[in-house]
Amino acid sequence: MANVMEKEKETKATEAKPAKNTKDTKKSSGLHALLGRQVANWAVLHIKIHQHHWYVKGPNFYTLHLKFEELYEEASLTMDQLAERLLSVGGQPVSTTKEIAAAATIKEHEPFASASDMVQCLRDDFSMVIEETGEAMELAEQEGDEGTHDMLLELKTRLEKHVWMLNAYLNE
Repeated sequence: MANVMEKEKETKATEAKPAKNTKDTKKSSGLHALLGRQVANWAVLHIKIHQHHWYVKGPNFYTLHLKFEELYEEASLTMDQLAERLLSVGGQPVSTTKEIAAAATIKEHEPFASASDMVQCLRDDFSMVIEETGEAMELAEQEGDEGTHDMLLELKTRLEKHVWMLNAYLNE
């Protein structure tokens, strides 16, 4: 009985100790800035895609309305995942519209009149994010941050597929 109680104490003592992080979670301000820019770009993309969703017209209305809804929901989730990753590596994501506007390389615009213009703009925005994601991936790899690198690789792969599909829609 004493043996069982002793084992129980050992188990509880082990469980109470936080796991040691063998890897330094503090990354360079350069990686933080690149991740922060990604957060800002995805915030702008969320609004822009939502705008396309609201304003799309024409013979492909239904198809594009649904696709834009899918993409703005994805943009919201992506923004959240990037912000949480940035926090987990010691950074601070942009969180105000002023900070987002200053940090984003994706720019907003007035609503487009044509569905084709919306799709072209989205394709171009995604292409820009792919390029910037590659830069962040390189820096994450240089710093040995496999988690951030892998997350960005998955994002880049997803965006490349979106660009392919948008180009197919545009017949390009």
